Amino acid sequence: MAEISVPDGSWSFDGDVLRIVPGGGAHEVRRAVGGLEIPLAAIAGAAFEPARKGGHLRVWLRRGADPLTDVARGGLTGAADPYRLAVPRESTGVAEYLADEIRDMLRLAQVPAGPCDEFLLPGPDVPITASAGDGTVTFDGDVIRIEWNSFARTAKRAVGPQEFSLSELTGVVWTPMTGLGYGSLRFRVRSARATAAPEDDPHCVAWGIQRYGGTTVLVAAAVYARLRGRTAPPALPEGTGGGKEDLVTRLVRLAELHRSGALTDEEFQMAKRLVLREAAEEA
Repeated sequence: MAEISVPDGSWSFDGDVLRIVPGGGAHEVRRAVGGLEIPLAAIAGAAFEPARKGGHLRVWLRRGADPLTDVARGGLTGAADPYRLAVPRESTGVAEYLADEIRDMLRLAQVPAGPCDEFLLPGPDVPITASAGDGTVTFDGDVIRIEWNSFARTAKRAVGPQEFSLSELTGVVWTPMTGLGYGSLRFRVRSARATAAPEDDPHCVAWGIQRYGGTTVLVAAAVYARLRGRTAPPALPEGTGGGKEDLVTRLVRLAELHRSGALTDEEFQMAKRLVLREAAEEA
């Protein structure tokens, strides 16, 4: 088990799952995301990035593995990034070791670099609510509701509160505030023509002060996960075809059996060693 605990949070990696817990003083987005359990098959890479006062431990996820990562499209940066840990100078050695452990296991398991066929992380729970800029948006798993506040432009207040179902949507787009441009959470409604300006679009919450719009990105991720009809996958079948994909399938299946209690710690470690040894012999 490789682990690190610093004021910004704690990470631990047991060879098949990376567990992330944000610190009490972490950015509001990270606190709202809460604890994460990331299977090895969802990870694209890991690194420790040194800086003058320590550095940052980071992991990157494969496209299609996590609805939050996909919908944010790299817009969650710095302290708001759930997959980034600020590391003080005295803990840099531990951070480097943990990053090395993740990379070594990715190589051993031959996790593919390409996109995932199914989400390996489920995304935010519902119901979920976020307020930013000119309104408050709520999603209960089926219906999106938007309530305007006094900062909303006349065009939005004139049409009143909005309500539309998931089945009416063709997409959801979240954009952080950049420069003088508004940040926004926009819902693409099939029967409506999108308004160019987010501050005038009645299907869009817009903000001009908070860079990340509070926790609106989590609403976007919850909608996106269900809009695509993609949730955490069921138990995967045993591999039968050989090669890299087969190895990953078998490792993921073993990890799921371990987490469910079907395999003890000793049985899991023994089975994993056997799978990796067979893969090495076949290579």
